Amino acid sequence: MMNKKCARKHKQAKVEERGHWASKVEFLLAVAGNIVGLGNVWRFPYLCYKNGGGAFLVPYLVFVVTCGVPLFLLETTIGQYTQQGAITMWRKLCPLAEGIGYGGQLILFYSCMTYIIILSWALLYLVFSFSSQLPWASCNNYWNTDDCIDLSTQNKTSEWTNQTNTTSAAEFWERRVLAITGRIEEIGSIRWEVLLCLIAMWITCYFCVWKGVRSTGKVVYFTATFPYVMLVILLIRGLTLPGALQGVVFYLLPEPSRLADPQVWMEAGSQIFFSYSVGVGTLVVLGSYNTYNNNCYKDCLWLCLLNSGTSVVAGFAVFSVLGFMAHQQGVPIADVAESGPGLAFIAYPQAVAMMPLPQLWSICFFVMIILLGLDTHFVTMEVVVTSFMDMFPTVMHRAGRRERFLLLFCLMCFFSQLVMITEGGMYVFQLWDHYACNGACILFLCVFETLALGWIFGVERLYGIIKVMTGEHANPFFKICWLYLTPLVSLGSFICSLVEYQPLTFNRWYVYPTWAYVLGWVLALSSILLVPGCALYKLGTGTGSLSQRFHHLCRPDPDYSLAEKSETELQQIKEEDL
Repeated sequence: MMNKKCARKHKQAKVEERGHWASKVEFLLAVAGNIVGLGNVWRFPYLCYKNGGGAFLVPYLVFVVTCGVPLFLLETTIGQYTQQGAITMWRKLCPLAEGIGYGGQLILFYSCMTYIIILSWALLYLVFSFSSQLPWASCNNYWNTDDCIDLSTQNKTSEWTNQTNTTSAAEFWERRVLAITGRIEEIGSIRWEVLLCLIAMWITCYFCVWKGVRSTGKVVYFTATFPYVMLVILLIRGLTLPGALQGVVFYLLPEPSRLADPQVWMEAGSQIFFSYSVGVGTLVVLGSYNTYNNNCYKDCLWLCLLNSGTSVVAGFAVFSVLGFMAHQQGVPIADVAESGPGLAFIAYPQAVAMMPLPQLWSICFFVMIILLGLDTHFVTMEVVVTSFMDMFPTVMHRAGRRERFLLLFCLMCFFSQLVMITEGGMYVFQLWDHYACNGACILFLCVFETLALGWIFGVERLYGIIKVMTGEHANPFFKICWLYLTPLVSLGSFICSLVEYQPLTFNRWYVYPTWAYVLGWVLALSSILLVPGCALYKLGTGTGSLSQRFHHLCRPDPDYSLAEKSETELQQIKEEDL
């Protein structure tokens, strides 16, 4: 009897296997769902029109070729090779650079606290979309002011451009959804409707990833594909509206003179690093669930093409509708074009309210927004949880522990972000989003990632790994990128972002107090300083002389069986090439 009990306890305490994607399709959909997100719909089209239309595609493609695709391939390859999370993979390949993994996971943790709030707002709008009349379509509501402008009944006038903050959609967003206060110090009370939506989104995300790749791999079949159905529907509807052609022309009309503006190149680079999800370890973790011999080389090229292609197509869907809105009001398209939350929660809803069957198009739009953001968010959760669990495999890879840790993670994020859904929470949200998830932080990590893997771990070894795993020779151009182009372009962009730094403002008029800017920079530096901090800690606590410690921390783990097994194959590849 005692032997049976001991056997049962031993079985329960057994360390579970890490697991793999059930099929290549699950991997492709998971990565596609993560990289194709809200930025493709509400940021790229705006940046394109703002920075020279079709001419913006020149710097965009330059960053795609020199940074986006090389980093995408690099991280996916390393994840598949090591079969480890975004922190422990550095212990196997270059322990000195482990701080890059910690920094990336901290940025993702910050993102988990902000991104899901956007989904909560979208869910609230979706609920309101089922009303008999869209609440942002008129000025006959208790939250409207005497200055409210109902665009559906307003005569065409060029004076409208000076009154964008008093449209019915703008007042619904600021006075009904946010009930925003006058400054960050006035926090106010929690918006209970947003709170309920936030709880609903967290529960949904929890059950999407609670079983790891077993559940994530199944959910993405819907969340990664259905947004494209909605996007096609909205694209077709938008292109059939009066004024759509003017909107599309405005979106892509080239202005070659803008290429001389450094800010245009900065924004192109920023868009690439964000939309390709590089630098923070997401692709490392998703690639780590592949089988060792998966052809990640071809997968990466197709996924990068899908990401950029989706951005361009989304621009047609967005600007065809904005062209219609400008046509209806007789104003320039530049006066109705918005980016970020301004597009999703003011400009587009206002345009939808002016169409026939507004509820239908509103539902389609917000379902698309929710699903685009949902898989990006729950994949981010998966990455953070996996990276932490891989640090303590004998403790965390046991039955039931993943679910409990994931629940603790969700609760920690939830209670930390409650201040962001108060009446003054939008100020906190924007501060957190602008500094903690800053593009400069990601650029910094990318610089040292490529230096560590390209120069210390070795570009020839990376090139050989791709050959061993996929059976294909990668284009030699990637060697040039990993050694020179990617770190130099990333470093140049990082320096320019600091030189061109402008203090954050809200709605172009509210200037934050000094303490808020200090807090913002503390958040930004928290991820950056982990890189040198972790390296100095390892150098300071190691054994032997400083030179011996440095060389030891720059070598791959000699006890790493997968790396050992592959070294012979890599050497054979080099000999064959010679």
